Amino acid sequence: MNVMNEIEKKIYSIICSRDGIKAKEIAKLAGVSRTDINHMLYGIPFVHELCYQDADYNWHGLIRQAYPHTGLGDFCGYYGTVERFLEQPDDEWLEELKKGCKSIGRNLNDTRGLFHSFRDAREVMAGLFADLDRLSADRKDLEDHRQWELCFELRIKRSRHIRIYADVLVITRNRVFSLEFKMKDAIDPEEELQAVKYAPYLDVIFGEDYDVVPALVLTRREDLYSWVQLPQSTAELPVCSGDMLFNLFDEYLGYL
Repeated sequence: MNVMNEIEKKIYSIICSRDGIKAKEIAKLAGVSRTDINHMLYGIPFVHELCYQDADYNWHGLIRQAYPHTGLGDFCGYYGTVERFLEQPDDEWLEELKKGCKSIGRNLNDTRGLFHSFRDAREVMAGLFADLDRLSADRKDLEDHRQWELCFELRIKRSRHIRIYADVLVITRNRVFSLEFKMKDAIDPEEELQAVKYAPYLDVIFGEDYDVVPALVLTRREDLYSWVQLPQSTAELPVCSGDMLFNLFDEYLGYL
């Protein structure tokens, strides 16, 4: 999926990795002419929808491309560090998530067990971080996972051009794990495609310093960790049960 060309991505990244920058400086850094940059700034959907110009004509991104990703929480039902998440009681976390979902326009119709799915995802994530706590206790070479950023129910919906959804994002020092949760025990090809659908858009949002890792998590399955080939593609997607989610992080971050 070609979301944007490389020059457009570079322009967006230049804006979002700074505290404010004028068009002429964007043009210089991107290697485009002053004439072209003004047209591009208003014509690139990600810039048009997720950036703005202040009274001094400086351009800013709504979501910063740096840790912490300032502004990201404005598009999430829940946003915080792993440490904060682990310290919150379950009911307090759920109420904060529900309040956040309302603020971003997330439908909270519970007739199909939405709140149960929220708690299900929380339980899986709490189990993952408990595993990482145990394994990293004596490993000084590992990054501090408790300072990772954690998002539940990401909804970036800006006009008809940009739609980015994710059940859970775990943002490490240089990776974004985009986790699609299903309360099922079997792999569905349509849900495989759903898990990877927004990865190219997340790649733009977080920039070249981050690798986006999509995965499908089946919370009604046990002892599953596998890579499946996507329909009509040579690409593969990691699929795991909730109790085996640790294996995905271990594969990329080397805990064992």
